[in-house]
Amino acid sequence: MTGRGLVLLLPGQGSQYQGMAVALYEREPVFAAAADEFFAAMGPEGKLVRDDWLSDAPGVSIDDGLRAQPLLFAIGYGIGRVLLGRGLRPVRLIGHSVGELAAAALAGVFDLAAAGRILAARSRVLAGAPPGGMLAVAATAATAESFVDREAAAGGVVVGAVNAPAQTILAGPEPELSRTETALRAAGLTVRRVRSAQPFHSPVLDAAAAEFEQAVAAERLRPPRIPVTSAWTGRPVEAAEAVRPSFWARQLAGPVRFWAAVSSLPGDGEFTFAEAGPGNLLSMVARRHPSVRARRSVVVGLLPTEGKDAWPVWRAALEKLDSENSPH
Repeated sequence: MTGRGLVLLLPGQGSQYQGMAVALYEREPVFAAAADEFFAAMGPEGKLVRDDWLSDAPGVSIDDGLRAQPLLFAIGYGIGRVLLGRGLRPVRLIGHSVGELAAAALAGVFDLAAAGRILAARSRVLAGAPPGGMLAVAATAATAESFVDREAAAGGVVVGAVNAPAQTILAGPEPELSRTETALRAAGLTVRRVRSAQPFHSPVLDAAAAEFEQAVAAERLRPPRIPVTSAWTGRPVEAAEAVRPSFWARQLAGPVRFWAAVSSLPGDGEFTFAEAGPGNLLSMVARRHPSVRARRSVVVGLLPTEGKDAWPVWRAALEKLDSENSPH
């Protein structure tokens, strides 16, 4: 064996694009079965999500959390099921935002039927949440936060995620977010809009998170059977935390500490980091891990960025993972 442990990275809001992973749905039976089971468990909303996913003219934008969130869950979970079915068992699951719920489901914290109900509830609370957005800033959290109006009322722009030492996400309502964006650009900082119609991981969603917690509390929660590192706390999920509904619900409004979660893995370890979802945002972060820089660990993207054919990328990635898991 190579000795490299598989670390599955499950992306969240901002990684999505129309048509993502459709090739897997059409050609990978285990993936398709998991996705269909999840959509059915969501109830009537699940059919709408699936139809918009497969449509060339979706009724709701893929960037709206009503679509992106359940689809990113379905894709991350479905990919995880394929890998587990091939004997590729992760030593660690790390999810970003809604990807953390996919990690929880793969780890057995709740079953797929419960996941469908949980994600349907998440969609319901998001539908009634105040609008807003998110900004990706090429700066440290301290620098990005220095442009935030600290005198603004509660529920303004905040640091929503720290993805890497100089990759910070700001989240908040409009027009406050646009004013912050203008100030950042005027200072010469690199800024881009995250593909999101909601201000995830900000106090704007506190009420939505509280309502969401009630839905999670209705489900049976169990300790994880596969180790999960939380990108909310930046450390491994303990058994007592995993069975608390607030742990999985409150991260909707709490900051993401993805870099802390990735950095919690030992720098002298040997890992295969695999991004179980569209794009390469989490892969780029993983490449900063000391073990990758030292060439003891490798990074594998399972799906391409937008505009590229997913199937050959997927097949090549599976071959790479299989080779990493084969006797040498």
